[in-house]
Amino acid sequence: MGLAFSKLFDRLWGKKEMRILMVGLDAAGKTTILYKLKLGEIVTTIPTIGFNVETVEYKNIQFTVWDVGGQDKIRPLWRHYFQNTQGIIFVVDSNDRDRIVEAREELQRMLNEDELRDAILLVFANKQDLPVRHDPTSTLSPISRLNVSFTHGTIY
Repeated sequence: MGLAFSKLFDRLWGKKEMRILMVGLDAAGKTTILYKLKLGEIVTTIPTIGFNVETVEYKNIQFTVWDVGGQDKIRPLWRHYFQNTQGIIFVVDSNDRDRIVEAREELQRMLNEDELRDAILLVFANKQDLPVRHDPTSTLSPISRLNVSFTHGTIY
């Protein structure tokens, strides 16, 4: 009886778990974001070859965040992380105008996968604190032209 009550309590008010996949092109800032969320501070990072995984708690939600390397030779391996993913954080370097179309193509490729059809998507426009050579809104406009149909959600 006590175990049943405990399970019911956890289900109603306990911690919820969510699996998040954080991807984007190399040098977009994924690992820096992960450790800012985890530790609350900026840490020195090196390019991710493979992945980093950390648990981040916020309120009653425990996020397991998989930060996967973004080098072009690693990107085909992203699909191995799709199963059971509930949310995607796609990190874009908002100062890297030369690669924004490449970023859109990689994101489009991911969003065409059946395993991600119910995942929540956040496009994180990173590095907006750096001196801007051009308007970040115009740099990111190709991202807004994704060919995506959402079951639940909105693009802002």
